[in-house]
Amino acid sequence: MIRQRLTEALAPVELDVIDEGHKHAGHSGEGKGHFFARIVSPAFAGKNPIQRHRLVYQALGDMMPDGIHALSIDAKAPGE
Repeated sequence: MIRQRLTEALAPVELDVIDEGHKHAGHSGEGKGHFFARIVSPAFAGKNPIQRHRLVYQALGDMMPDGIHALSIDAKAPGE
């Protein structure tokens, strides 16, 4: 679902979504809802990191925070 929403909203040229739940043993939300997203999209051109993250959060909408406990984002424009 994460991959689908990011693809529809941001038309990335590269997209990796990795479930990192196994890395979060011992704290709130243990074992689920922890992800890393690497996104390369023309939608990020001319935007600063905060603006890029906001675009990602907008795309995920109601998945934050109900389906996603934590999300690490690496958002770049093509050529960066």
